[in-house]
Amino acid sequence: MRTTWRETAVQPLIGGSSPEPLHKAKAGYVFAALGAMLFSMKAILVKVAYLPTGGLNANDLDAITLMALRMGFALPIYIGILIFSLRKDGAAIPFKHILQAALLGVMGYYVCTFLDFSGLKYITAQLERLLLFTYPVFVVILGALFFGGRITKGGIAAIILAYSGLGVVFLGGDIATGLNVPLGSALLLCAAVLFGLFQLLAKRLIDKVGSKIFTCLAMIGAGAAILTHFVIYSLSQEGVVEALNLPPRIYFLGAAIAFFSTILPSFLINVAMGRIGAQTVAVMGMIGPLATIVAAIVVLGEPFSFWDGVGTVVTLSGISLYMWLNQRKPKRDKPLST
Repeated sequence: MRTTWRETAVQPLIGGSSPEPLHKAKAGYVFAALGAMLFSMKAILVKVAYLPTGGLNANDLDAITLMALRMGFALPIYIGILIFSLRKDGAAIPFKHILQAALLGVMGYYVCTFLDFSGLKYITAQLERLLLFTYPVFVVILGALFFGGRITKGGIAAIILAYSGLGVVFLGGDIATGLNVPLGSALLLCAAVLFGLFQLLAKRLIDKVGSKIFTCLAMIGAGAAILTHFVIYSLSQEGVVEALNLPPRIYFLGAAIAFFSTILPSFLINVAMGRIGAQTVAVMGMIGPLATIVAAIVVLGEPFSFWDGVGTVVTLSGISLYMWLNQRKPKRDKPLST
């Protein structure tokens, strides 16, 4: 039977696997949106940590130290959840899956985070979030090139609309400022490429080990890499003790980043990926820049112009279009009663 354009448009952006039940898909959208917003608050908290208050400025606080604080608070929780989950389920995880999850964690939660935290020193939180969330483009491109996926016309139309809004914000707004915009932007674009690849690879492994186990293993792998990097860096400077001689507010911010922008959203995002797929999660992730814009204005006092507002509306329209197209597919593909 010939497939019409309307039938093609409501298929997932890449891939042709059968969808999850409708109620699970709806929950996946909620998890993806909430996870994206919480993840986006990481940029705000990091920028607050870099503020020159309490005798400490951005040059005194390096990215790996802040990452180590974040993981120092988060890692024990991930280890505890992993142990509890393995005992409860009683299932043995093959070593190759453990190794794969840990390596993916190093790529997605260590390398990408280091690029992200480093870039935030040079650009605004709003620009950071917009650049980082160009990763859905790389999810689409890499998925089509290397993972046997395909790009549908409806999905591309929604992506173009959403990114047209982001383009308006970037080109016509007032947020492309900072200490070194080209360097910061380059770091964030590199992070976006790697995170897009991480999303595609993680989906396959989540299907095998489950989102909870995968999240814990990935974060433990990333945590080991981050803490190793921190120790080596500190020993080459003034020592670990001196590196941790920080104002109390930095420890508080590290704990906040660990829980609200790491632990909670990491589970939400990975559960969402297991329900609605990496491509849909990638598109829903564009809610993150919008949440960052609001928080950056309120908390950091960053500028926001008329064109920033226009771009925000256009981006929301693109996200809404994609959700509408995706939500129609389960109904259309619902089998006849027998």
